[in-house]
Amino acid sequence: MRFTIYQESRQGGRQNNEDRIAYCYSREALLMVVADGMGGHFYGEIASQIAVQTLTDNFQHEATPAIDDPFRFLQKGITNAHHAIIEYSAKHGLKESPRTTCVACIIQDNIAYWAHAGDSRLFLMRGGKVVAQTRDHSRVRLLMEEGVINEAQAAKHPDRNKIYSCLGSDQPPEIDFSRKTLLENGDILLLCTDGLWGVLSGEMMAVALKGSNLMNTVPMLLSQAETKAGAHGDNLSVVAVRWEQSYHDEENQHSVSTQTMALDEVTTRFDEFGRNPAYKTDLSDDEIEKAIDEIRAAIDKYNPKK
Repeated sequence: MRFTIYQESRQGGRQNNEDRIAYCYSREALLMVVADGMGGHFYGEIASQIAVQTLTDNFQHEATPAIDDPFRFLQKGITNAHHAIIEYSAKHGLKESPRTTCVACIIQDNIAYWAHAGDSRLFLMRGGKVVAQTRDHSRVRLLMEEGVINEAQAAKHPDRNKIYSCLGSDQPPEIDFSRKTLLENGDILLLCTDGLWGVLSGEMMAVALKGSNLMNTVPMLLSQAETKAGAHGDNLSVVAVRWEQSYHDEENQHSVSTQTMALDEVTTRFDEFGRNPAYKTDLSDDEIEKAIDEIRAAIDKYNPKK
């Protein structure tokens, strides 16, 4: 595989950052995941951390070097993360379980597979246009589909942030899956939280990214969204990949080539809870260490290793 990938998460106008993002790749498969946590104190970021870490842990053990069944992998990982969040909540006696959205994508054999719960989105961009995207599990999306409101009204609707599917709620998450989607050379897959897509439309981002340097344009888009959202803007996070169909495509200095990777090698870009300054937390070092151990225990209970 050959691809260019960029990820970044920003606090925006919030007091802390409850988003989590990551990507992993083996010689034959690539995983990208974005989660947007919801909950008081630091529990929103606990939920999103569990979601991202569950999927990356699974990938590290199952990408050998390909994933046997990508859709089953996504279903199992998202469901296990949901149960791990519930387990964490029960252990701490929380009155309300922390929750998180999740959108994740696997690419292998030039085919993309994605799944999501909530309103974090995936856009497939080709030639400066959005050719596919996830459909939010939100009340506003249902109103739009029923023709009650239009896109402009949705952007200002008081219920625009209310979702009906997420990880960590009393009900199991409703998980939507894509079709197997064959990628073309130059396609861009962009996964992001609503702090980005709620300010800049997918169509606007697709135009900006057409033929551009991904490593320069994505942070520019984040800066535009952050400025436009202002002092009360949400956390905004993104993982974006430009797919280069073969090892023989024209190289650039940022391209990742997996051709020489060992069969059992996995590269992961993932931040441990509380270790990235971009994810502000008021916890002490001891509290962070305790939280890391408890996150690991909750995940391991639902992630039996091979």
